[in-house]
Amino acid sequence: MTAVTLRLDSIVSLTDHQFIQLCSANPDTKLELTAQGELVVMPPTGGESGRRNRKLTQQLGIWTDANGTGEAFDSSTMFQLPSGAYRSPDAAWIALPRWQSLTDAERQTFPPLCPDFVIELRSNSDSLRTLQDKMQEYLENGLRLGWLINPQKQQVEVYRQGQPTEVLLSPTQISGEDVLPGFVLNLSGIW
Repeated sequence: MTAVTLRLDSIVSLTDHQFIQLCSANPDTKLELTAQGELVVMPPTGGESGRRNRKLTQQLGIWTDANGTGEAFDSSTMFQLPSGAYRSPDAAWIALPRWQSLTDAERQTFPPLCPDFVIELRSNSDSLRTLQDKMQEYLENGLRLGWLINPQKQQVEVYRQGQPTEVLLSPTQISGEDVLPGFVLNLSGIW
């Protein structure tokens, strides 16, 4: 199954409140909303993608708990980007001062900010171009570091503010650099 993008602009323009209501009314459906108002219906992942994603979020979560400088999030977390898009990366991290600057209400719904760090994991049903565009969208909204992990080609695309995308071929690990100091993602269980 692949994601389905519905163009609603000729029919309706969803407000933030209406999109949140739509998500609440359909809790078993993973939805995203682009900055252009397109509704994206995401298919559930298969077992292999779910296994890989668990390994990613587990490693990020363990480091986050030990490090204490931020908060980590799994793929079920939706963020409202400054552009107005609503996106759910496969894994995300936000520096603690930015997380603490949100109100309780903002933390309870879809946090209105772009994470400092995201991971997108390509599943067999994902279009590489669509994920690359999503990574660029994160950069345009303030992302500091992002990884697009492509198990099909054993590649990691590294996205950084103000720099060209770097492509790593079959890395065994990848560093969180100065955004996540000391974090190293082991990719042996991902390939």
